[in-house]
Amino acid sequence: MRFLPNRLINLPSSTEQVYSEWLHSIDSELENQDCDRYELCRRILTDIHYPTLTNKKPQDLSLSDKVLIANLDPRNVTLEPEYYADVDLQRYYRVKPLIWLWEMFDQSPLSENVDLGVKFRRMLAKRIFHKCGKNFKAFHYVKLSYGYNLEVGDDVIIHRHVLLDDRGGIKIGDGASVSDFANIYSHSHDIVEGQKIETPVTIIGDGVRITYHATVMSGVHMAEGTMLGSFGVATRNTEPHSVYAGIPARKIKDKPITAKTNSSD
Repeated sequence: MRFLPNRLINLPSSTEQVYSEWLHSIDSELENQDCDRYELCRRILTDIHYPTLTNKKPQDLSLSDKVLIANLDPRNVTLEPEYYADVDLQRYYRVKPLIWLWEMFDQSPLSENVDLGVKFRRMLAKRIFHKCGKNFKAFHYVKLSYGYNLEVGDDVIIHRHVLLDDRGGIKIGDGASVSDFANIYSHSHDIVEGQKIETPVTIIGDGVRITYHATVMSGVHMAEGTMLGSFGVATRNTEPHSVYAGIPARKIKDKPITAKTNSSD
């Protein structure tokens, strides 16, 4: 079997400069301790989604336009974690505007641009997550819960339409990858009393691969080198360097222990 590394793609230098200047301008504002993250979010999203409305006076806007503009300001929206009794509101309200900026960026045409999108989300991730290692790579439509309970190591890849439910906390080790439409949970509900919840930390070890449409339930420790097969549901801790599959997921084979590589799928 051939090893096929990802190709390197160079954008036109003028385009690279424009992207770099835009990202740097946002990054510089976020570095400022006095930055109003809510206002910054509102301004960026208005520029991205409705640039023709940016300089219009409120009295000149239609009622629908007023609703659209209001909805881009995170002060005017509620997100699901705000309704949870266990949320740390002080921590959450600091990251909420960045989570809203991430999600609404992904609703724009810019999100499908892999080069720009990865850099944009990486810039936000290092300010949302409790810890974010180097070379973090997230594709579009990744969904976070609290955000501040995420710890992510180096060279982690999160693909499209992934749910990271960090309500109780998620730790993702170096070189781990999570494929499209996968779910990782860190809270569960009591069988009888649905409002009773447990919030154990879920651990995704170094080099773990969670493949397409797979699910990791709360409190599970995916040991180093584990691979969870497509549509598998991990309900218990795994053994290192093993392949798990099925519902519930069971060990089906051992993996050869090889040098660490960062998987892209």
